[in-house]
Amino acid sequence: MSDAESRPPFPPFTLDTAVQKVQAAEDAWNTRDPEKVSLAYTPDSQWRNRGEHVVGRDQIVAFLTRKWQRELDYSLRKCLWDFHDNRIAVRFQYECHDDSGQWYRSYGNELWEFSPSGLMARREASINDVLIDESERRHFGPRPAAEHGQDIPLW
Repeated sequence: MSDAESRPPFPPFTLDTAVQKVQAAEDAWNTRDPEKVSLAYTPDSQWRNRGEHVVGRDQIVAFLTRKWQRELDYSLRKCLWDFHDNRIAVRFQYECHDDSGQWYRSYGNELWEFSPSGLMARREASINDVLIDESERRHFGPRPAAEHGQDIPLW
């Protein structure tokens, strides 16, 4: 199996490897590089993101390209919620602003299912958006390494 066809750690997950997988996803998404992010998913990965159904890496790249063109200065935090065998549940928050300067904080939960090669084959995301003032921001770029594994506030 080549590096392009696999992404350690591999299932079944332990607490340590599930935390590693969540942090790796957070780190990748904070690059805002759709091509790089898409490589963590199987070529036929299926997503449900809000009301949208996305299938395969090409659609993932297109989806993320659109997302980060409108969600400016995007900054994400993910926390492990639970895990079992080849599945991980996370809760997350991200902040961004639109081209008018309005800031948002988005709260959500994701359910992930992984192939034996450690690539994500399925992602289901439920997300709620809240208007915030710029002064209410709490996420500024990628999470510093000293904060890895720390929880994020509920509200």
